[in-house]
Amino acid sequence: MPNTNQVFFFDTTLRDGEQSPGCTMHPAEKLRMAHQLAELGVDILEAGFAIASAGDSESIQSIAREVRGPRIASLARCKHDDIIAAARAIEPAQKSRIHVFLATSDLHLEAKLKITRAEALVQAAESVRLARTYTDDVEFSAEDATRSDIDFLVQIVTIAVQAGATTINLPDTVGYTTPAEYTALFRTIKARVPGLVGTDGTPSVILSTHCHNDLGMAVANSLAGIEGGARQVECTINGIGERAGNAALEEIAAALMVRRDKFPFTNNIDTKQLYPTSKMLSECISFGCSPNKAVVGANAFAHESGIHQHGMLANPLTYEIMTPASVGVSSTNLVLGKHSGRRVLEQRLAELGHPLTREQLDEVYHRFTDLTDRKKSIYDQDLIGLLQPDKSPVTAAI
Repeated sequence: MPNTNQVFFFDTTLRDGEQSPGCTMHPAEKLRMAHQLAELGVDILEAGFAIASAGDSESIQSIAREVRGPRIASLARCKHDDIIAAARAIEPAQKSRIHVFLATSDLHLEAKLKITRAEALVQAAESVRLARTYTDDVEFSAEDATRSDIDFLVQIVTIAVQAGATTINLPDTVGYTTPAEYTALFRTIKARVPGLVGTDGTPSVILSTHCHNDLGMAVANSLAGIEGGARQVECTINGIGERAGNAALEEIAAALMVRRDKFPFTNNIDTKQLYPTSKMLSECISFGCSPNKAVVGANAFAHESGIHQHGMLANPLTYEIMTPASVGVSSTNLVLGKHSGRRVLEQRLAELGHPLTREQLDEVYHRFTDLTDRKKSIYDQDLIGLLQPDKSPVTAAI
């Protein structure tokens, strides 16, 4: 039975993340990332979409055969051939899951699938039952759940649970919902769908979030889903994914670590592996994360402002709510630049073997601020040059 105090991390970097522009990975890169995700401690690793191509199916098989630790999942539409392809791909895994999905909003049913609600109910039930013949772990996702009629959503989730689904995912497929709405959605499903809790009072089905970032609320919505009763979060490294991306795994993990007072839950993520995993992904795809990206960005633990640097030198807790080491970053970076103050300049020069008196520091700091008005990046050789005014690195201001 699921532990009601544990949040399970479902990583879809290799499926939802990889299918977005600029994020294609070769099979060797996907296998390398899968091993690192296992090292990170993800509980479920969605390795791909088996029916999409022969290459994707082979990649899932390779991961299922070689990677140990996470449960290996393949995505499948609620179609017979998709489910058979997924079952074959995950067959080598020690622990496997088939993840079936079907749109539930009227917009998707009418415009995309061109089926009725009644037909959707039949497809959902038949697909979950078929998937259960290949594995005892089946997830059903109600695509576009946050824009679906709530009564129909309750109906189709109930059908999926009765057919044998062990995880129910309520995706915010287009990043439309707000945290308060998402919390309420999970509470409504918990209250209205029978069979989510066993006769002994323990959960028999896990509820899951899957949030996209179109309005910049994917992580906030994921945490709101946890507040509403979700115990699985679907996310990606660096937040890669369709359009504006998915909820970022590292941000959710860091939030659960730092705000245990609000989220008193356990999980299996080794947060010290967050930064190394982020860096590895950046090596595999065509771009890295933004410098100001939370938790793993280059500036996440960098400080240039003199006020901030002064506080950091006095006590790092003044401006850092977690230590760099806790997420796998080597150290805080006090950047010397236009906004730096005397104290960090004094410390850096002392580290370079040039302790200064108060009067000397004032003179050097005046030359330092003049240089930073002309030069964006300041290096140690620039600082040494400032000690001798006649050799000040004026030519470096280009």
